[in-house]
Amino acid sequence: MKLNNFTKSLILLAISSLLVLLSSSCKEEKKVIKLTEITFKKEGELSLFKAETDSLIAKFDIEIADNEYETQTGLMDRKSMKDTNAMLFIFPDMQLRSFYMKNTLIPLDIIYLDNNNSIVSIQENAKPLDEASLPSGSPAQYVLEINGGLSQQLKIEVGDKMSFTKSN
Repeated sequence: MKLNNFTKSLILLAISSLLVLLSSSCKEEKKVIKLTEITFKKEGELSLFKAETDSLIAKFDIEIADNEYETQTGLMDRKSMKDTNAMLFIFPDMQLRSFYMKNTLIPLDIIYLDNNNSIVSIQENAKPLDEASLPSGSPAQYVLEINGGLSQQLKIEVGDKMSFTKSN
């Protein structure tokens, strides 16, 4: 079948229009996603004590991470934290632990504690966004994250103790 020039032009116009329609409908609309800042939520209080004298080192308002989602996200994506705030990770058992700073924007001191609430090791001034492993070195059941440099400033040491209470 032979088509005249007018028919060919009409077919080409129809195909072109169809292609334009298809390509515009396939384009994704740009959506603006507004991130909300994650704010501290007090879920308890924690005190640190010197091992030898039982004297108070410091008190913190704590946010508690005790499920898989919370322990995986921790303090990620937070822009700041008050020196009086901390995050306590509570695990169901004692084992070697290792944390890293992926998506964590503030320097932290990571304090590992055993099932007797004694500090077994401290990783000081963990670098923001660093994915290097920061191991406990000894089995731990709790991990306390405070602002970087506070361990040294408060003279927190291996052997020091903690006690904490959960808010109702």
